[in-house]
Amino acid sequence: MSGDKEQASSLLDSGKDLNNKQVCAKNGKRKAAGDNRESPKKKKRNVDQDKKSVADQKREFQARYVEEHQLGEGGCGAVFAGYRIEDRFPVAIKHIPKNKVYCKVADESGKKLSVEVAIMVKLAGEAEGSVGISAPVSLLEWFDLGKELILVLERPVPAVDLQKYKAENGRTLTEDKAKVILKQLVDAVKELEDKHIFHRDIKGQNILIETGSDVPRVRIIDFGLSCFVKQRSLYRIFYGTPLHIPPEWYIRSCYRCGPTTVWQMGVVLYEALHARYFSTARFLTKKLSIKKRLSTECRNFLDACLAIVPEKRPTLEELQLHPWLR
Repeated sequence: MSGDKEQASSLLDSGKDLNNKQVCAKNGKRKAAGDNRESPKKKKRNVDQDKKSVADQKREFQARYVEEHQLGEGGCGAVFAGYRIEDRFPVAIKHIPKNKVYCKVADESGKKLSVEVAIMVKLAGEAEGSVGISAPVSLLEWFDLGKELILVLERPVPAVDLQKYKAENGRTLTEDKAKVILKQLVDAVKELEDKHIFHRDIKGQNILIETGSDVPRVRIIDFGLSCFVKQRSLYRIFYGTPLHIPPEWYIRSCYRCGPTTVWQMGVVLYEALHARYFSTARFLTKKLSIKKRLSTECRNFLDACLAIVPEKRPTLEELQLHPWLR
């Protein structure tokens, strides 16, 4: 592994940096979710869009929802807290300017549609009538307002993102607490993989932790950079968080869904157990150390996820069977 690190490190030193035009970064901070009491869940409205005018859709949105304070803003849009008027059900309202829709896919009629919308519609359709049950937050409705898209999503409460959850637990999580979260997270991303969906930006800010029960529950948010995956798809343009670029992008200028997601599992676990942010560049140049007090199984899990050569990383299915998660 040290030889692999040295090869990647030499590429870093030779000038292959994060300013490369092939890196499509998504920046921005997400504030914690609100902590209002959740109203009883109701069956979601139909997520399919009829051919309505922009004015009709705007009136419909304003008649159904109240938009409140901003929760966060990123490279693909801004998210606001809100609620559904008929039952005060908490929602997150995401505004996406059309000029920031980087990825599109053709629908059944041939019309180009935001991949984020298409993926959220697919997930909502496969979990019909089960808002709040799946790990990815559910899409309730979406509106096309001409120059922007509005996505109305469920907003779990009480919940905070993993970064804040870690801060509230003394800046790092115990191994046992981290295990509870990683087990759920690995199961969730494996389910996405089975549905041919590549999130591409799994990180602490995109993982909500529901705190309303004794056992924290993982929810996945922000599919703004996600895409549908074909068998053994190879990607040459990186969409995601530059700090977390997998080593193979430095070495081979390309990456794949499975190994990249496993790498992100390692990044999430590293940050959960350490009071510092993970950086691939710092990891490759041996400027990041791993706690020595971790159990052998936990250390093995972390080392496996953060293997420099992607072929040496386990699959998500193999991670599910790892002794540390059993």
